[in-house]
Amino acid sequence: MATLHMSEAELTGDVHAALGKVQAGAEIIIEQDHRPVAVIHSPFETHSPVKGRLISECIALSEARGAATVPDEGFAEDVAEGIRERSQPWNPPSWE
Repeated sequence: MATLHMSEAELTGDVHAALGKVQAGAEIIIEQDHRPVAVIHSPFETHSPVKGRLISECIALSEARGAATVPDEGFAEDVAEGIRERSQPWNPPSWE
């Protein structure tokens, strides 16, 4: 699946084209000032029953971008904890 990066302006300039790319299997990361703020992807898992990227893909992407970091001994547990936290309902504070 291709991952595309778009600014808010690019998205609002042609939402129809962006959704067409998503329907074709792309994932679009919407950015504000070059920082990711949202992800648009199909709700259907047509490419794989597994969500997200394999850790090997993440490491390869990191290396391709020139990162020299190496996961430490607690990395796997940190990832598992993040997955557990993400699967909990989000209850933001009230702004009243």
